[in-house]
Amino acid sequence: MDALAELDREFAAGAHGAIDGMRVTIDGRVAYSATYPRDYARLLAYGADEPGAYNYYDSKWHPFLDASRLHTMQSVSKSVASALVGVAIARGEISSVDAPIARYFADYPQDDDPRRRALTLAHLLTMTAGIAWDETSAPYTDPRNACAAMEASDDWIAFVLRRPMAGAPGTAFAYSSGVTMLIAHVLERATGVPLDDYAARHLFAPIGIAQSYWKKTPTGLVDAEGGLYLTIEDFARFGELYANDGAWNGARILPEGWVDRSFARSVSVPDERGFEYGFQWWRVPAPSGAHAPAALGFGGQRLIVLREHGLVGAFTGWNIDQPSLSATLVVERLLRAVGERSSDFA
Repeated sequence: MDALAELDREFAAGAHGAIDGMRVTIDGRVAYSATYPRDYARLLAYGADEPGAYNYYDSKWHPFLDASRLHTMQSVSKSVASALVGVAIARGEISSVDAPIARYFADYPQDDDPRRRALTLAHLLTMTAGIAWDETSAPYTDPRNACAAMEASDDWIAFVLRRPMAGAPGTAFAYSSGVTMLIAHVLERATGVPLDDYAARHLFAPIGIAQSYWKKTPTGLVDAEGGLYLTIEDFARFGELYANDGAWNGARILPEGWVDRSFARSVSVPDERGFEYGFQWWRVPAPSGAHAPAALGFGGQRLIVLREHGLVGAFTGWNIDQPSLSATLVVERLLRAVGERSSDFA
């Protein structure tokens, strides 16, 4: 496939920065796979003085975990958390994404704002919770960034719940790692199982993922907004579950229709690039004006799922001080690789 070979050459030459892995599968078979050694010891030899789990310049954590093959997924973790909601619904542990979630936070002090009590999982999944949150005006290393401030707090759930309501749930999109942490809390309360154990048992093991790691918050809650580590092979495998409509080897892992609802446009996004949003999945514009589902993570984590072609593209990297790998470019190259026009999918 010339388009993938061209992309491979560009990655090897550093044309897209510190991209360290590419894996493309079609109908579950490997169509292209490559890794690109990067001198992260040199690249990470500066930055904040104090190492830690959420310091992007700490080579223990980023981009590989303890020099293993487990790579940080960053906000791709959000798409996995969304999948776990689907798993919990399939198992009967959560009734519906439309049920109010206030009861899961009864042990946290909250105001009496009726807008907060109207929150549902659907509002969290679509980033339309209405909670005041700014995660885009300042970089993630800046304490003015709401996500950075949350990660510096002792109790992430309490931090999110202390934020005032800025609008009615379901009315406006605001990208928020905080609402994904609320999803993690709901999952742990609804299932009675730590989220990492639940994911390993009911999502990862059934699709052949044997090794993973999740960071945890100071209270022990799994970091579902950015704390997952997978190998690139398993990163692609997760995408293949969605390419297979939530089934694996004939066994249904996600409820019927869950993938369709996750990939569908749920809300308008104030983004000049034309991106849209579903259930913790992005919709990336293609040349024709159609959109391709994508799980995207800080630093260059890209997972593109073109179900109509049975194609999954997984890319990993660590562009934290330069423009990241363009998801739109990746979609265009993948479409070129299968020799189809973008209008063949919606």
